[in-house]
Amino acid sequence: MTQLDASTRANLPPIENRAELAEYLASGCKPSDQWRIGTEHEKFGFLWDSLKPLPFAGERSIEAILHGLSDQFGWQPLYEGDHLVALKKAGASITLEPGGQFELSGAPLETIHETCNEVHTHLAEVKAVCEPMGAAFIGLGAAPDWTRADMPKVPKGRYTIMREYMPKVGNLGLDMMHRTATVQVNLDFSTEADMVAKFRTSLALQPLATALFANSPLTEGKPNGFKSWRAHIWTDTDPNRTGMLDFVFEEGFGFERYAEYMLDVPMYFVWRDGAYTDAAGLSFRDFLDGKLPAAPGVLPTIEDWTDHLSTAFPEVRLKTFLEMRGADSGSWGRICALPAFWVGLLYDEQSLAAAWDLVKDWTPETRAQFRIDAARHGMQAEVAGMKLTELAGEVLRLSAEGLRRRGHLDRSGMDESGFLAPIQEIARTGKSFACTMLEEFAAADGDLRPIFKRHAF
Repeated sequence: MTQLDASTRANLPPIENRAELAEYLASGCKPSDQWRIGTEHEKFGFLWDSLKPLPFAGERSIEAILHGLSDQFGWQPLYEGDHLVALKKAGASITLEPGGQFELSGAPLETIHETCNEVHTHLAEVKAVCEPMGAAFIGLGAAPDWTRADMPKVPKGRYTIMREYMPKVGNLGLDMMHRTATVQVNLDFSTEADMVAKFRTSLALQPLATALFANSPLTEGKPNGFKSWRAHIWTDTDPNRTGMLDFVFEEGFGFERYAEYMLDVPMYFVWRDGAYTDAAGLSFRDFLDGKLPAAPGVLPTIEDWTDHLSTAFPEVRLKTFLEMRGADSGSWGRICALPAFWVGLLYDEQSLAAAWDLVKDWTPETRAQFRIDAARHGMQAEVAGMKLTELAGEVLRLSAEGLRRRGHLDRSGMDESGFLAPIQEIARTGKSFACTMLEEFAAADGDLRPIFKRHAF
């Protein structure tokens, strides 16, 4: 067993100039034959007898499941203080979101086939541990019945800081932390120009992913008026670190401009000697100058910069790769469909260029309204005078073509385009997962147990 390592950071040199910040982002550039797919998905744990969330500690708990995965399947445990808060194995990790949401951060893999195998194995392991304790997990964009007070509070230092800070900058930040779950995919780029093309195209189309994967129409046991309440929550979390980033579409955008944006994002914390210091709302620019009030005289290292990059939550996020962040969590097939959707568009030059042609004339106002409308109306939204079913059909055609051109076949000779099937049906019918859930809810007269039984892993 290991503690979260503090020694590495202590030996790193301080950042000497601001150019290092952009250089760090640029270090992610790699040739296309080295591009990989990193899929992350979150899910809610609950107890079958009560349909209540799993507590953090106890005989039937989040910690108990982490211990079970470690003992039965060889995951290496990671602690913060006395609390087991993460696992790692073979390039993958299991971490906890603030409300106890389990997140599998998958290993960097070459194909969607490998991604789906990874997801399948993970869910099978989790089920094997959960079943004897009468627990399970469910993949939804937001908790369908639980209040903020119902949710467990994962005892991590950074989350304590965020819980205190969130109500100061938005009305729904605590809901984001504790009552939402997502699927996202992390993708590579070859050059700065390639990063810019992928960033712009995926950012403009992120609300389409929101509509296609919308899966959170219920809050505290009743319809909430949104197809993706999770996506709506992000519009009232913290305007300084969320949104559609209009500057990405401006001439001259690149690694340096993104670094400047991140310098304007308020900090959350400084991590030293295994502990978090509250720096919420303070400036990383002051940190660079050794003038951070929370840590006077302390200079940041590149690890502090990587920490800071993880505290911004735009619809697409840049690190040394690009993170697609627009989708609600879902079932096994939907988890596989999201990386397929974006890989087909962004890892194929023809599809990427054609997708950009679809969105390149949209104004900032169009993109902003699309984000709002996709959260509320799902596939019934429109953008730039186009029905979303029409846009989705064309974008999915491009994605499927890109996946077929990649030519990655499984043992039965099937390429990766088959993983798009769940969302191709949604594009064809305009009926999202959220619509189906609302129908199930009405048919059961508001009883949520059938929904849990249907959608639990």
